[in-house]
Amino acid sequence: MDNLQDLPHDLPVPIDDGACNHLSGQFLPAIVLSSTQGRSVDLSAIPGQVVIYCYPMTGQPGVPLPSGWDEIPGARGCTPQSCSFRDHHQELSQLKTQVFGLSTQSSEYQKEAVERLHLPFELLSDQDLRVAKALKLPLFETGGKQLIQRVTLVVRAGKIVQVFYPVFPPDRNAGDVLNWLKSH
Repeated sequence: MDNLQDLPHDLPVPIDDGACNHLSGQFLPAIVLSSTQGRSVDLSAIPGQVVIYCYPMTGQPGVPLPSGWDEIPGARGCTPQSCSFRDHHQELSQLKTQVFGLSTQSSEYQKEAVERLHLPFELLSDQDLRVAKALKLPLFETGGKQLIQRVTLVVRAGKIVQVFYPVFPPDRNAGDVLNWLKSH
Protein backbone atom coordinates (compact mmCIF):
# COMPACT_ATOMS: atom_id res chain seq x y z
CA MET A 1 0.00 0.00 0.00
CA ASP A 2 1.62 3.25 -1.14
CA ASN A 3 -0.75 5.70 0.55
CA LEU A 4 0.31 5.96 4.19
CA GLN A 5 -2.87 7.87 5.06
CA ASP A 6 -5.23 5.02 4.15
CA LEU A 7 -5.81 2.15 6.53
CA PRO A 8 -6.37 -1.33 5.11
CA HIS A 9 -9.83 -2.66 5.97
CA ASP A 10 -8.46 -5.97 7.26
CA LEU A 11 -6.02 -4.66 9.89
CA PRO A 12 -5.75 -6.96 12.90
CA VAL A 13 -7.33 -5.39 15.99
CA PRO A 14 -4.97 -5.11 18.97
CA ILE A 15 -6.21 -6.60 22.23
CA ASP A 16 -6.00 -5.08 25.69
CA ASP A 17 -3.33 -7.24 27.26
CA GLY A 18 -3.17 -5.13 30.42
CA ALA A 19 0.26 -3.75 29.50
CA CYS A 20 -0.81 -0.19 30.40
CA ASN A 21 -2.90 -0.87 33.52
CA HIS A 22 -0.12 0.48 35.74
CA LEU A 23 0.10 3.92 34.09
CA SER A 24 -2.91 5.80 35.45
CA GLY A 25 -1.83 7.93 38.42
CA GLN A 26 1.89 7.72 37.63
CA PHE A 27 4.01 10.82 37.26
CA LEU A 28 6.07 11.26 34.12
CA PRO A 29 9.81 10.82 34.56
CA ALA A 30 11.99 13.93 34.37
CA ILE A 31 13.62 13.04 31.05
CA VAL A 32 14.58 15.55 28.38
CA LEU A 33 13.70 14.58 24.81
CA SER A 34 14.70 16.11 21.48
CA SER A 35 11.92 17.83 19.56
CA THR A 36 11.31 18.41 15.87
CA GLN A 37 11.55 22.14 16.64
CA GLY A 38 15.16 21.69 17.69
CA ARG A 39 14.53 22.18 21.37
CA SER A 40 14.65 19.96 24.44
CA VAL A 41 11.36 19.05 26.13
CA ASP A 42 10.82 17.61 29.61
CA LEU A 43 7.18 16.50 29.57
CA SER A 44 7.14 16.14 33.37
CA ALA A 45 7.82 19.87 33.77
CA ILE A 46 4.86 21.12 31.71
CA PRO A 47 2.39 22.63 34.19
CA GLY A 48 -0.84 22.31 32.20
CA GLN A 49 -2.68 19.59 30.35
CA VAL A 50 -0.81 17.53 27.78
CA VAL A 51 -1.75 14.74 25.39
CA ILE A 52 1.11 12.44 24.40
CA TYR A 53 0.32 9.99 21.66
CA CYS A 54 2.99 7.31 21.47
CA TYR A 55 3.25 5.51 18.15
CA PRO A 56 5.58 2.93 16.59
CA MET A 57 6.91 4.86 13.59
CA THR A 58 5.81 7.02 10.73
CA GLY A 59 6.36 5.75 7.24
CA GLN A 60 7.86 7.84 4.46
CA PRO A 61 6.59 7.96 0.89
CA GLY A 62 8.62 5.65 -1.33
CA VAL A 63 10.22 3.83 1.61
CA PRO A 64 8.85 0.33 2.23
CA LEU A 65 7.40 -0.43 5.66
CA PRO A 66 9.00 -3.31 7.57
CA SER A 67 8.06 -6.75 6.28
CA GLY A 68 4.74 -7.92 7.77
CA TRP A 69 3.94 -4.45 9.16
CA ASP A 70 0.23 -4.65 8.38
CA GLU A 71 -0.06 -8.01 10.17
CA ILE A 72 1.24 -6.62 13.50
CA PRO A 73 -1.82 -5.64 15.57
CA GLY A 74 -1.72 -1.89 16.19
CA ALA A 75 1.36 -1.15 14.08
CA ARG A 76 -0.24 0.40 11.00
CA GLY A 77 -1.81 3.85 11.26
CA CYS A 78 0.78 6.32 12.56
CA THR A 79 0.17 8.79 9.72
CA PRO A 80 -3.66 8.71 10.07
CA GLN A 81 -3.29 9.10 13.85
CA SER A 82 -0.98 12.11 13.44
CA CYS A 83 -3.32 13.65 10.87
CA SER A 84 -6.25 13.19 13.23
CA PHE A 85 -4.43 15.07 16.00
CA ARG A 86 -3.54 17.74 13.43
CA ASP A 87 -7.18 18.04 12.35
CA HIS A 88 -8.38 18.34 15.98
CA HIS A 89 -5.49 20.55 17.12
CA GLN A 90 -7.50 23.77 17.30
CA GLU A 91 -10.19 22.12 19.45
CA LEU A 92 -7.53 20.66 21.74
CA SER A 93 -5.84 24.06 22.01
CA GLN A 94 -9.16 25.64 22.99
CA LEU A 95 -9.22 23.16 25.89
CA LYS A 96 -5.76 24.45 26.87
CA THR A 97 -4.19 21.15 25.90
CA GLN A 98 -0.75 20.77 24.33
CA VAL A 99 -0.17 17.81 22.00
CA PHE A 100 3.04 15.89 21.45
CA GLY A 101 3.71 12.80 19.38
CA LEU A 102 6.39 10.43 20.69
CA SER A 103 8.22 7.65 18.87
CA THR A 104 11.62 5.97 18.83
CA GLN A 105 12.59 7.64 15.56
CA SER A 106 15.19 10.41 15.52
CA SER A 107 14.07 14.03 15.41
CA GLU A 108 15.64 14.32 11.97
CA TYR A 109 13.49 11.45 10.70
CA GLN A 110 10.41 12.88 12.43
CA LYS A 111 10.91 16.33 10.84
CA GLU A 112 10.01 14.89 7.44
CA ALA A 113 6.60 13.81 8.79
CA VAL A 114 6.00 17.18 10.49
CA GLU A 115 6.66 19.01 7.24
CA ARG A 116 4.84 16.57 4.92
CA LEU A 117 1.77 16.28 7.16
CA HIS A 118 1.76 19.97 8.24
CA LEU A 119 1.67 19.03 11.91
CA PRO A 120 1.13 22.07 14.18
CA PHE A 121 2.75 20.33 17.17
CA GLU A 122 6.09 18.79 17.99
CA LEU A 123 7.13 15.19 17.68
CA LEU A 124 9.52 13.96 20.35
CA SER A 125 12.26 11.38 19.94
CA ASP A 126 12.62 8.62 22.53
CA GLN A 127 15.28 7.01 20.38
CA ASP A 128 17.04 5.38 23.32
CA LEU A 129 13.73 4.29 24.96
CA ARG A 130 14.39 6.19 28.20
CA VAL A 131 10.77 7.32 28.62
CA ALA A 132 9.37 4.03 27.31
CA LYS A 133 11.43 2.02 29.81
CA ALA A 134 10.85 4.40 32.73
CA LEU A 135 7.08 4.18 32.22
CA LYS A 136 7.23 0.49 31.23
CA LEU A 137 5.36 1.22 28.01
CA PRO A 138 4.54 -1.83 25.88
CA LEU A 139 7.09 -2.44 23.13
CA PHE A 140 7.39 -4.74 20.17
CA GLU A 141 10.27 -5.63 17.89
CA THR A 142 10.36 -5.73 14.12
CA GLY A 143 13.17 -5.34 11.64
CA GLY A 144 15.70 -5.45 14.49
CA LYS A 145 14.19 -2.36 16.15
CA GLN A 146 12.26 -1.97 19.38
CA LEU A 147 9.19 0.21 18.86
CA ILE A 148 6.57 1.60 21.22
CA GLN A 149 3.10 0.14 20.91
CA ARG A 150 0.40 2.70 20.24
CA VAL A 151 -0.78 4.29 23.52
CA THR A 152 -2.08 7.78 24.28
CA LEU A 153 -1.67 9.51 27.62
CA VAL A 154 -3.54 12.49 29.04
CA VAL A 155 -1.32 14.23 31.57
CA ARG A 156 -2.10 17.03 34.01
CA ALA A 157 0.82 18.74 35.76
CA GLY A 158 3.05 15.74 35.07
CA LYS A 159 0.55 13.10 36.31
CA ILE A 160 -1.07 10.58 33.96
CA VAL A 161 -4.84 10.92 34.40
CA GLN A 162 -6.11 8.89 31.42
CA VAL A 163 -4.69 6.12 29.27
CA PHE A 164 -5.98 5.08 25.85
CA TYR A 165 -4.78 1.54 25.12
CA PRO A 166 -5.05 -0.25 22.86
CA VAL A 167 -5.65 2.53 20.33
CA PHE A 168 -7.80 1.32 17.45
CA PRO A 169 -8.58 2.47 14.93
CA PRO A 170 -5.74 4.99 15.12
CA ASP A 171 -7.45 7.61 12.96
CA ARG A 172 -10.18 8.00 15.62
CA ASN A 173 -7.83 8.41 18.58
CA ALA A 174 -7.81 12.23 18.60
CA GLY A 175 -11.62 12.32 18.53
CA ASP A 176 -11.80 9.84 21.40
CA VAL A 177 -9.31 11.93 23.40
CA LEU A 178 -11.23 15.13 22.65
CA ASN A 179 -14.51 13.56 23.78
CA TRP A 180 -12.90 12.38 27.01
CA LEU A 181 -11.39 15.82 27.70
CA LYS A 182 -14.73 17.55 27.15
CA SER A 183 -16.39 15.29 29.72
CA HIS A 184 -13.60 15.52 32.31
